[in-house]
Amino acid sequence: MTDVKTRSGIRGRSAAPKRALAIGIILTIGLVTASLFVGVYDISAEGGAEMFFITRVPRTIALVLAGAAMSIAGLVMQLMTQNRFVEPSTTGTTEWAGLGLLTTMILFPGSPILVRMIGAIIFAFVGTIVFFMFLRRVTLKSSLIVPIVGIMLGAVVGAFSTFLALQTDMLQNLGIWFAGSFTTVVRGRYELLWIVIVLLIIVFLIADRFTVAGLGKDVATNVGLNYGAIIFTGISIVAAVTGVVTVVIGALPFLGLIVPNVVSLFRGDNLRTNLPWVALVGIWVVTVSDIIGRTIIMPFEVPVSLILGVLGAIVFVFLLVRQRRG
Repeated sequence: MTDVKTRSGIRGRSAAPKRALAIGIILTIGLVTASLFVGVYDISAEGGAEMFFITRVPRTIALVLAGAAMSIAGLVMQLMTQNRFVEPSTTGTTEWAGLGLLTTMILFPGSPILVRMIGAIIFAFVGTIVFFMFLRRVTLKSSLIVPIVGIMLGAVVGAFSTFLALQTDMLQNLGIWFAGSFTTVVRGRYELLWIVIVLLIIVFLIADRFTVAGLGKDVATNVGLNYGAIIFTGISIVAAVTGVVTVVIGALPFLGLIVPNVVSLFRGDNLRTNLPWVALVGIWVVTVSDIIGRTIIMPFEVPVSLILGVLGAIVFVFLLVRQRRG
């Protein structure tokens, strides 16, 4: 009798996470559906159906892909640096991607979006490597020193980008690129975002290796893991995700900081089981922020980056206070 109750209890505990994940997926579908029907344009009017598939559907797909990709990119960065305050916008990766985009536009005027994306990815990759190289030479690696180093490097790169844009009369374009808004997402302009699906699948496949690498170089090496190769893979994935999202959407600050930390607060630090939740919560945060941005001053829109910036600052301060108390 006791064995039967024990087996029933185990099955009940194993079924609970699946039920929770199913509820999370249902909530995601609800938010995605709401996004499809929120906006200034009346899709019930003449020509509304055509506009629905030209603007609303691509925009909603972009919300899903960008939200999931940037959140998981933030999680990967945190594992590689062993720091909860790190993500692409606090390591300078986003600023480097913007510099790559600007440089490509200057060197190849009128270039297609694919060429701009390649330029952004290359610069994001180089910038992230520079951050890791600089980090190795920093003696104090407290939880605050690491993001401060990244923010300082990003500020220098951002200042150089602004100077370069002023010299080439592209300052307005630079401001638009970094606005972090889904307003310009339409059919024919967002399709490159599908690339992040491949990158997310790779993260899911080698999640356990990222977990071991997150324990440090000595531990990873002792268990036979090629630490350098995993770090290189992680940098490549983060750079590619950041480059693609920066070119298509713009900067989404603090998203990779907010989501992994919120998920960790409720679910602990098991990477394998947290990955689906990081993707889902990332979609929730971006979608809700976009809906708020579309409705708060309708018929105008507030960029998603502005809302994420405010939300990210609040979460950042909360984490600091929580860590100090701990």
